[in-house]
Amino acid sequence: LVSLLLIGIAAWGIGFGLISSFRVVGVVIAVGVFLFFIAFVGLIGAVKHHQVLLFFYMIILLLVFIVQFSVSCACLALNEEQQSELLEVGWSNTNSARTDIERNLNCCGFRVFYPNETCAADCLRTLHCRPCAPIMEEYSGMVLRFVGGIGLFFSFTEVSGWL
Repeated sequence: LVSLLLIGIAAWGIGFGLISSFRVVGVVIAVGVFLFFIAFVGLIGAVKHHQVLLFFYMIILLLVFIVQFSVSCACLALNEEQQSELLEVGWSNTNSARTDIERNLNCCGFRVFYPNETCAADCLRTLHCRPCAPIMEEYSGMVLRFVGGIGLFFSFTEVSGWL
């Protein structure tokens, strides 16, 4: 289920133009395919009553649980200052993401917009553009809580599959 969700959400994001980085989409789809393969191995092991296959399935599922639980806890543990620092580093390192953010959120600049900088937002025509940092911080806090909660839910769902 999780694997199909990952593949579907990545395809949806690229289809609607929400994500322009093919690397991000490729990684999400690869993780989805990996999880689907692991689920298939578990299914074959259960149908054939193959103990070695089931043993490796359980070991890989344990590793997936540890990674998923760790990432979920990290998402929920980030405070606003750490989120702001991460956003600023990402903002200064990628021009394509900056252009996408300015266009999608209709904002210019990170904390302050300088007139000699380029901006892809429509608000530039009216010269009343808000900086992107407050908008991104609001969205990132929401997304991190959502992703952390969903990740915890699915990680404990995986553990309940062992029982």
